[in-house]
Amino acid sequence: MNTVFVIAQNTFRETVRDKILYGLLVFTVFLFGFALLLGGLTVWEQDRLVTDMGLASINLVGVIIAIFVGIGLVSKEIDRRTIYTVMAKPISRAQFIVGKFFGLTLTLLVNVSIMTVVFLVLLVAIQAQVPLSLLQAIQLIFVELLVVTAVALLFSTFSSTTLSAIMTLGFYVIGHLTTDLRGIAQKGHSDTVKMVMTGLYYLCPNLEILNIKGQAARGVLVSGAYQLSATLYGLFFISILVLAACMVFQRRDF
Repeated sequence: MNTVFVIAQNTFRETVRDKILYGLLVFTVFLFGFALLLGGLTVWEQDRLVTDMGLASINLVGVIIAIFVGIGLVSKEIDRRTIYTVMAKPISRAQFIVGKFFGLTLTLLVNVSIMTVVFLVLLVAIQAQVPLSLLQAIQLIFVELLVVTAVALLFSTFSSTTLSAIMTLGFYVIGHLTTDLRGIAQKGHSDTVKMVMTGLYYLCPNLEILNIKGQAARGVLVSGAYQLSATLYGLFFISILVLAACMVFQRRDF
């Protein structure tokens, strides 16, 4: 466990030193400012508009970090050939993968926390309500980001950086369209299309389960049971994906 903690700590330090994270935070502040500008032009929907833009910004920036930092967790070590130094130490490959995952998890937690604080300050500044549903939405956004991180980590264990980014992005898009895919499979006339769509439906997690931004913008609380079940749903897929990443990386030759 101590080995995993050390790897996670080093990964966090590396990602914090990456300038892209600071640029994304600036981008988030810009989006929040843009939301305020639009909110000032909308009399009746100001609070809802700012909330929509704020949650969307947190989600978007988090996904960018999860994908473009996540795909480099393993590939950078291989490209720099530092992986040989790491593997020469008494560290198992599973510990290396799990440590990398937790390192990026910590990075995402810090970034989402900062964006949330900025978001809440802006809401208070415009004297808007801060409903509890807002925090519910952000918590599930964070779970979704961890799912995307696990996907990016899995692809990075056996593919190139570019291909990993494309596949992770495709996985994210499909994850938000799984319900539509099931509808296509049921209405489709081609057996091949039905088989492909059904396979995607069952293989990809339904990320829409973790999306309650619309309810949060309207101040509608979801039940505690739904919040818990959605969180456990996400954690289940995260566990499967990280386990798969460990198994793939274990079989890779260096």
